[in-house]
Amino acid sequence: MKLATVAIDGRTTWGLVEGDNFIDVGAVLASRYADLRAAIAGTLAGVADAKSGAAAMPIAKLTFLPVIPNPDKILCVGLNYETHRKETGRSEVEHPTIFSRYANSQTGHLKPIVRPRVSTDLDFEGELAVVIGKAGRYISRSEAMSHVAGYACYNDGSVRDFQRHTHQFTPGKNFPDTGAFGPWMMTPDELGELAELKLTTRLNGEVVQEAQIKHMIFDIPRQIEYCSTFTRLEPGDVIVSGTPGGVGARRNPPLWMKPGDIVEVEVEKLAILRNPVADEAT
Repeated sequence: MKLATVAIDGRTTWGLVEGDNFIDVGAVLASRYADLRAAIAGTLAGVADAKSGAAAMPIAKLTFLPVIPNPDKILCVGLNYETHRKETGRSEVEHPTIFSRYANSQTGHLKPIVRPRVSTDLDFEGELAVVIGKAGRYISRSEAMSHVAGYACYNDGSVRDFQRHTHQFTPGKNFPDTGAFGPWMMTPDELGELAELKLTTRLNGEVVQEAQIKHMIFDIPRQIEYCSTFTRLEPGDVIVSGTPGGVGARRNPPLWMKPGDIVEVEVEKLAILRNPVADEAT
């Protein structure tokens, strides 16, 4: 299944994406599930049965919101492809590098990624997002994938000068409307094996990042194992699993996103997440 959160005439709902249509399952199941996060916590029971009674509309007539607008937590994995680790000059580490992103820093497919008025150093980071489906603590690697509800594209947009104010990444990773998430999540049964899938980022049509998922330093089971050790993972939580080399900050000269640009993150077989870039309103 492909599942999305959208706005229709000012009303927020969730449902299925099938071809060019959106099926408003959220309206049918509103008494059971307040939103997609709640539906995931309910193991998506009843979604298939509700489909026949749900209204359908062209996706061109709706507004995509972040797949999970209200996760309990967003955990981002830094320096998780060898090409990116090397371009940053960072040392090899035994454990994943984890930082947090706030829910209100996110934006949806086709909505602007916003360059804040206090910086011009806005960078792209194409990534695969993992949506947690089943709660857990101290999850073993062997059990980790049973806790996954689905996958989505993510652009972990970074305001680099604020990121580098200290050794902590948090400020540069949490400006409003910098983390693009969408357009939908796809359940593991539909997406299939991840390892060979290609992750590509394009800026104005030019490929700027490219890698296969298997090139991660710490794979998804290891990320889930590690994160669930220091926090309880909840349904709807998001793990943003790392970006390949090629980021704008490590180019000479740097390649920053600017107003008028179009940035795309594509995960093969999954989706293309597309966003324009705009300046923050004064």
